[in-house]
Amino acid sequence: MAESIDYRAAGVDLDTYEETMAQLPPLLKRTYPLTPARVIEWKDGFAGLFRLDAKIGLLTRTYRDPVLVASTDGVGTKLKLAFATGRHATVGIDLVAMSVNDCLCAGAEPLLFLDYVAMSKDDPKLTRDVVQGISDGCIEAECALLGGETAILPDFYKAGEYDLAGFCLGVVERKHVLDGKEIRPGDKVIGLASSGLHSNGYSLARKIALDAAGLQPDTFVPELGRSVADEFLEPTRIYVRAMKTVYRHYRVKRIVHGIAHITGGGLVDNTPRILPEGCSVRLRRGSWEVPKVFPWLQKLGNVPEAEMDRVFNMGIGLVMVVADYYADAIARYVTSEAKIPAWVIGEVVAGDRTVEWA
Repeated sequence: MAESIDYRAAGVDLDTYEETMAQLPPLLKRTYPLTPARVIEWKDGFAGLFRLDAKIGLLTRTYRDPVLVASTDGVGTKLKLAFATGRHATVGIDLVAMSVNDCLCAGAEPLLFLDYVAMSKDDPKLTRDVVQGISDGCIEAECALLGGETAILPDFYKAGEYDLAGFCLGVVERKHVLDGKEIRPGDKVIGLASSGLHSNGYSLARKIALDAAGLQPDTFVPELGRSVADEFLEPTRIYVRAMKTVYRHYRVKRIVHGIAHITGGGLVDNTPRILPEGCSVRLRRGSWEVPKVFPWLQKLGNVPEAEMDRVFNMGIGLVMVVADYYADAIARYVTSEAKIPAWVIGEVVAGDRTVEWA
């Protein structure tokens, strides 16, 4: 008689999977107070439930013609650093940030988040570490971690490796959707500080630091004052509270004309995406503080300035295009109240949807 083969022999242990799943509900529920009376619990359900009620004010507003805004993203090869170091508690924050910050660009308030975690073998501790980070990110973004999927795919990923995907849903009043149409020459460009590399350009950063320079993740770098891993695993900044700070100060006036999330492609590729025809932006080098990691990587890899500009955020994680009169005040509010450094870094000029440097 042939030997009996079960699911465990094929690489999936259902008992371990149940152990993993049992520890996740508290990480979801800790995000629910951020969206009071909106999450409807469905015990053992197949999906998450979120209540939309016209009487509930969001972003201090009551929505009359709400538009749902959705975005999805991953973390990319930044995960390679997590694998190499065994440090998995912050990549979940990156996952939330990449999608949530995209929703902000439409003028939306993030409502809920879903995650997808795929790995080759069930690992309760690893899964908890990752989802803990996702939960922390949702608290920072003030949205509910409504649910997700943990997929065990034997032979699909290398042992100890995994992949992440995230999905964010937000809402904005239709007349307040930021589509860039109100941007005009004379508007000012405000840059909000990044926390470092965020989650873009890691293929180049790893190539320079780990391959070409031969550094190890735990190598201390004097120019940075920390190890390679500490710098490279710094979580992506989430800008929800910064935007809420701005909206609180200007509840009637529409002074924000456009928002761009500075990801892969940097300022030169992402900023023009929100510009209408006939407009360009002129940015002033030296008008913001560039984190030490960027000149360090540039020197270490002998990277041309134009390449740095297109691959990395260079210290600006989010751009706001605002009415000229309010620009200085907005930068002050974000810096003092949201605790995120912000600078007026340029202005909108007549042009063909490009970035000019001054």
